[in-house]
This record gives sequence, structure tokens and C-alpha cells, in this order.
Amino acid sequence: MKREDAKVNAVKVGIAGLGTVGSGTVNVLQRNAGEIARRVGRPIEIAHIGARRDNPACDINGIRVSRDIFAVATDPEIDILVELIGGTDTARELVLTAIKNGKHIVTANKALIAEHGNEIFQAAHQNGVDVAFEAAVAGGIPILKSLGEGLAANHINWVAGIINGTGNYILTEMEQGGRAFQEVLEEAQSLGYAEADPTFDVEGVDAAHKLTIIASIAFGIPLQFSKVYMEGISRITIEDVKSAAQFGYRIKHLGIAKDTGHGIELRVHPTLIPRETMLSAVNGVMNAIMIDGDAVGPTMFYGAGAGAEPTASAVVADIIEMGRALTVDHDERVRYLGFHADQMSDDPILTIDDVSCSFYLRLHVQDKPGVLANITRILSDNHISIEAMVQKETEEGLVPIVMMTHKVLEGDMNAALAAIAALDTVDNSIMRIRVETLDA
Repeated sequence: MKREDAKVNAVKVGIAGLGTVGSGTVNVLQRNAGEIARRVGRPIEIAHIGARRDNPACDINGIRVSRDIFAVATDPEIDILVELIGGTDTARELVLTAIKNGKHIVTANKALIAEHGNEIFQAAHQNGVDVAFEAAVAGGIPILKSLGEGLAANHINWVAGIINGTGNYILTEMEQGGRAFQEVLEEAQSLGYAEADPTFDVEGVDAAHKLTIIASIAFGIPLQFSKVYMEGISRITIEDVKSAAQFGYRIKHLGIAKDTGHGIELRVHPTLIPRETMLSAVNGVMNAIMIDGDAVGPTMFYGAGAGAEPTASAVVADIIEMGRALTVDHDERVRYLGFHADQMSDDPILTIDDVSCSFYLRLHVQDKPGVLANITRILSDNHISIEAMVQKETEEGLVPIVMMTHKVLEGDMNAALAAIAALDTVDNSIMRIRVETLDA
């Protein structure tokens, strides 16, 4: 296509997948077609849809529809393939097929990018096409563009975010309603916030996919999903929620990425954060991400992390950016992860044992002399000091003890907890939750 022709010819888009996000994307593209055309400089046309079935939530009259999604990837008319089928295996094959056929890619698939992004980016580079994936993280919040462009002047110190709405909804309802995890999970499933199999949400896999992508753009490191530490929220109890509140904290399921100067931390786990932090006030299914840059300081991005049109907002923004870029030579465009491929960092990803932070501990002990002295001795032997401790009323013959520690290396904490759990006088179901102040 000649550049002068590109100014008037429509950008032809093919959409693979017509589920919640796919139908939302169709609706936004159609409803805002005039404004989008003004932003791009030429119309965006949905020329081909690949979907197993139609979706009554959107109007696709007059649009070519194929039941074979690969027909979209090989359609010579298509400029941009929008992958919205989800999953990894078929999506990977579809995207690589489209790239080989010269299509630019827009996707909302965090698992695909986190697990296969390095391969996909290499294939795209070899074929002179681009890949955009803003919608893969935090729905309608433009967090990736903010990191890669708006905050590009900064050295990013850390990123911490509530990046899974299901987990945040569960913890919010546990706190506000005084209800147990399982009860709130079942409610979340009935409301459509949680899947029938909620593992990806409540055990941190979904958040880890997103954190992998965020960290790559924040620190210029290759995508390394397999090195993210994951811990879920299923063991959090009402007792933990109330105890955290007594100490002035709330429990949030966070994705945290930090540049320590000697390696990168990548971890997803329940976290106590001070009530006065901005992130602490984020409730329900909403998402929020805090970023600390050396020049700008701490900033926070808040909004809907899922849903048809919030996610479609990010998908269509990528389509618009891609439409603009079609008139620019490939080598002059912004890189997939915001850094040139030959300038990616080889900073190591730290193991969880190398992480230092404060801890909340909950344990149940027998009401006998010397028990607390043994516990404090073990903590001291492992270089752990106690900041605060509360001993509660006896429950079923056991005394609940809750304590907050000063900052300690995770490996030392693991050794101490193993020794404490081995004591005959201590119930071995010890709960520990990491603490982050987020510069509060």
C-alpha cells in the first residue's frame, strides 16, 4: 500500500473471538467510528470476524463472518488481527499464523503474552509487523502505555498493584461483611465475578501473568512468567482481616515488582498495607496500580480491570495506535516492550527467599509456661525482631497470638517458622502474610 493511499483507505480489521470483549470491541468501533476515524486519519473497518457463534450483544450485519478463526489470519484483505479468543495454545498458533501472513496483532490475552510473548515478538520483528496488548493488563486502565511512554523518563523503582478484581472483591467482602472466604467466593461465582474453577484468580495465576508483562515494560527485562512467586488468598481468615485492622492495615492481594539494585523481585501474594495508602482504599472488583519512579515519585492508576467495554476501550486504543503506525516504517515504531530488543536488561529475577520485608504472623499455641519464650528465642536466633504482639483469648484450648515483625530476609523467616511449627506446643497451621508500606 502506498503511503498516499493509506491516508484515505480504511484500515481493515479482523476480529477473532466474539465473546464478552469481542462484542464490546465491535460495539465501541461502531459507536465511535467517526471520532476514531478523526483520530487515525482514515476509517477503521471491521472487515472479517472469526467466531464459532454469533453474539446478540453486538450487531455484525454486513460483516463477513467465518466459523474458522484461521480464515481471518490468512485473509489477504486484513491489516490488523485482533485476537480475543483467550487461552494459549490455539491463540498462539493463530497469532503466529497471522504474523506470517503479514498481519499486525492486537490482543487482550495476558496468558499468551506472559508465556509466549518473547517468541511472538521475535516472529513479529522478523516479519516486520507490530504487536499491541494494552488490554492484557488491568482492562481499561492504560497502565502499559503509561509505563512505556508517559513514564519513560523515569527509572522505575517498584510497581505494586491490585490487578485481579475477583480477589479484591473477595477480600473486600470478607472485611466489610465479616464473612468467610468460601462464602464470599460462592457469591462471587454467582455474580459472575469468579469462574466455576476460580484457581487462576484466587491463587494468583492471573495476577502473575499481568505482573510478568508490567515488569518487562517497567524494567526492560524479558518476559519471565515461570519466575514469578505466587501465593493465593484461600487461607486468609476473618481472624487475619480483623487482626490486620487492629494494627492499622488492610489485606490486599498484590502483584509486586521491585528493582532492588541487585535483581528484580516478581511476586504475587496477600499483603498487609497501611490503611492510609491510596491502594488500601480500592474496594470491590476495581483494579489499581501504584508506580514509583525516581523523577515522578509515587503515582496511582485506578479503574475497571475487566468487563466488555472497559477492556474494549484498551483494545480499540491499540487498534487506533496501530492504524496511525501503518504509515511509519517498522523500525521507527515503539518497541513491543518499550525497549529495543538489543537493549533488554539481563538483571536476575530474585527467588522469594531473597526478598526482605516485614511480616504478619498468626499462630495458635498451648497455654503452657515457656511457650512464648521458645517462640521468641527461635525468632531471635534467626535474626527476627518483633515490632508488636497481641495475645488473644483462648480458643478451644489454644491461645491465638498475632505479631508483626521488623524487616527480615524471607529465607530467615522460613527457617524460623519451620522450627516453630516443629514445637509440640504450637499448632503447625501458622499463617504469615508479608507487609509492604508502599512509602506510606
